[in-house]
Amino acid sequence: MISKKFLAAGAAALLALGAAGCGSNDSSPSGGGSSSSGSASGGTINGAGATFPQPVYSEWAARFKEQKGITVNYQGIGSGGGIAQFTAGTVDFGASDAAMTDDELKAAQKKGRPVHVPTVLGAVTISYNVQGVDKGLKLDGKTAADIFLGKITKWNDPAIKALNPGVNLPGTAITVCHRSDESGTTKNFLQYLADYSPAWANGPGVDKSVKWPTGTGAKGNDGVAGCIKQTDGAVGYVEQAYALQNNFTYAAVKNKDGQFIMPTLAATSAAADGIKVPSDLRFSTINAPGAKTYPISAITFLLVYQDMCKAGMSKKSASDTKAWLDYGQGPGQQVAPQLQYASLPAAIHSKAQAMVKGLQCNGSPLTPAS
Repeated sequence: MISKKFLAAGAAALLALGAAGCGSNDSSPSGGGSSSSGSASGGTINGAGATFPQPVYSEWAARFKEQKGITVNYQGIGSGGGIAQFTAGTVDFGASDAAMTDDELKAAQKKGRPVHVPTVLGAVTISYNVQGVDKGLKLDGKTAADIFLGKITKWNDPAIKALNPGVNLPGTAITVCHRSDESGTTKNFLQYLADYSPAWANGPGVDKSVKWPTGTGAKGNDGVAGCIKQTDGAVGYVEQAYALQNNFTYAAVKNKDGQFIMPTLAATSAAADGIKVPSDLRFSTINAPGAKTYPISAITFLLVYQDMCKAGMSKKSASDTKAWLDYGQGPGQQVAPQLQYASLPAAIHSKAQAMVKGLQCNGSPLTPAS
């Protein structure tokens, strides 16, 4: 389990980086990809995107600055916002919990070849706030989908009771908390629901933003966490680091092999075992097979251009950004489990490292930052 020391460090880093506020796509971080410049402290690079990995990226940024003297300004505005800012060239790197779609790639290719760099895996928990239920309930995909569809409205509904014999479930009304911004966490969670619920697949569907049948919207993983914490009877989906920070109770979720699995670090790591990874590294670990696999385990990506200088960045900014990616693939992998994120398995890690090694500035390899 994550220690209070690291939770505090992560929270402090979020505040220090000014990244706690999560907005919609049109949020624009101060500074842009082409305006980063060197300074006595080693320079600054700017990024924006997913809130899912924000705690670990903030911890990485604090340690990276200590080592390299380079400041990383990262704003958690949601995966959709990160892709939009990356495509617009207003940040040095984007971040998304879902690989860019073909249409998103086509839009970004106006500046060059976009590159996906996998960083860590994290668990999307189904967290809830139900008085008297202090242990993880069991939920399967169909039942979870019916809750988020608004078909199941009470915690003592027969469908929930059937999965949890012997648990004294109250008749408390269920309040669904969901993301209001474009979110890779949303897309990953909804993919799990759609895999088990034709009603979901043929209704709201799977995307970074959908028309929700019920519930209250909030921005960012932290916004959904706040909604759950403040509402008796609430249920929502949040990355595990946010669930742990708020002392949430979360469900054991039924996986493809029929096992109910809690979102432990080992179960999150298991989701990447044996995954077929394409050459462009655009892949998903949602509903991965394996008896010990937590089924809503998501891979998250940093987004850069293969030739960052041709995309509009200075050589200094490009070198600093590559150094940041090198840190994430190096020491950052050892830091990740301390914040309850799973590091990359060897097969994926080697491909991610090769992708970073191939980054260029005007056709030439990027040299390590001093």
